[in-house]
Amino acid sequence: MPSRTAYSTSGSLGWYFLLVLLSALQGLTPAAGSELRRSPIVKAVQSARLSVVNIRGEKMLDPAATQSLSAEGNRRVNGMGTGVVIDHRGYIVTNYHVVEGVREIQVTTADGERYVGRLLIRDPKTDLAIIKIDPPGEIPAMAMGTSSGLMPGETVIAVGNAYGYEHTVTRGIVSALHRAVKVSDAQFYNDLIQTDASINPGNSGGPLLNIDGKMIGINVAVRAGAQGIGFAIPADQVLGVASALLASQNEAALRHGIVAETAACSAAGPGMVIGAVEAESPAAQARLQSGDLITQIDDLKIQGPFDFQRSLLERKPGDTLAVTVRRGGKLLHQELCLDRAPDGLSPPASQPAWEILGLDLKPLTPAERQILRATRFHGGLAVTAVRSQSPAAQQGIQPGDILVGMHTWETVSLDNVAYILKRPDFANLTPLKFYILRGSDTLYGYLPLPVKTAQRP
Repeated sequence: MPSRTAYSTSGSLGWYFLLVLLSALQGLTPAAGSELRRSPIVKAVQSARLSVVNIRGEKMLDPAATQSLSAEGNRRVNGMGTGVVIDHRGYIVTNYHVVEGVREIQVTTADGERYVGRLLIRDPKTDLAIIKIDPPGEIPAMAMGTSSGLMPGETVIAVGNAYGYEHTVTRGIVSALHRAVKVSDAQFYNDLIQTDASINPGNSGGPLLNIDGKMIGINVAVRAGAQGIGFAIPADQVLGVASALLASQNEAALRHGIVAETAACSAAGPGMVIGAVEAESPAAQARLQSGDLITQIDDLKIQGPFDFQRSLLERKPGDTLAVTVRRGGKLLHQELCLDRAPDGLSPPASQPAWEILGLDLKPLTPAERQILRATRFHGGLAVTAVRSQSPAAQQGIQPGDILVGMHTWETVSLDNVAYILKRPDFANLTPLKFYILRGSDTLYGYLPLPVKTAQRP
């Protein structure tokens, strides 16, 4: 009997020490396991997620508008997509088809903050657009990779607002390169990346990442009826188009006199090579020369033309830039004072439409008049520029739209617009209803104008 008691006590002690040991080991497990769980894919997603935004919007179609400008009927189409932050001040690149015709672009960041975005510039041919939100602070910009060295079979990751499920992550490989894809009679993509990472409606405009968490493409399409066949616009093409779009906006307000070298890269390393310097320009006064490699502007490291255009965003004539260039193995620090854009590039401030609405309007070209033949409108005015932060910009009116009506009047000529804006009872017309043609769609909205504009002589 005593031996049985001793055995029981010894067993209890044995189990006790075993439990202590297991508890100690268990305490170590989460730390070790967490490190193992942080795979390269997890790290890539974590490094990029704050630079991915979700986009929702409602396209307002007004089929009755082709019958009467006073019609109130409308059709609402909900849409969703994804965007990539390309500058910490809230500049976002996405697919143009994500925001095309959207009355209010609703943008949600990774931390759940919501903003109303405005469409700045777009290129329907490449299906790319840049929108802008106004965060109170900085938003991390996406780390940009290159698509020039992609290898079939390498791991890629897609992040997007798939079917409205925010920040959905899928992984796959590069299935093929240089694919040509026809989506419709109006949209053809050339030189796309093919991937088997799951891409669904809502992924459009989101990033395709490499294993380092750098963007190597913008997801754009999926093969209907197929499994594991998705496509992305290569990052090098995205940056080239974004650079050209930003340049068109910057050069409408500023003159610097720098012409970038067309070569994709320089043997001297990262930076932008100056191809030419305009005579008697700010760049010439700053003693910049053809062949100089711009490596930094103020605090921004310049990797190429895209970063150069980023450095000009929100600048004004008279601002001075600290420019660092490499010339003949030496680093030089020059000061570049920006000038006003030459006359004719900036929309005339004397136009009532520009001052009150933020619209630069021009008569239609023969090609634009051809678009009107399918409608009952007698004419319209081409929107050639939209002033940032203006009522027109807030309502999503874009260069390339055709203004066909305001309130109950058609806008066939500039005199029609001036007549509406200078009416004594203009205050009673606000918010001012407008109608535009965008492609085959007739869209309308309301311009929230200040009452004081009605008091103009």
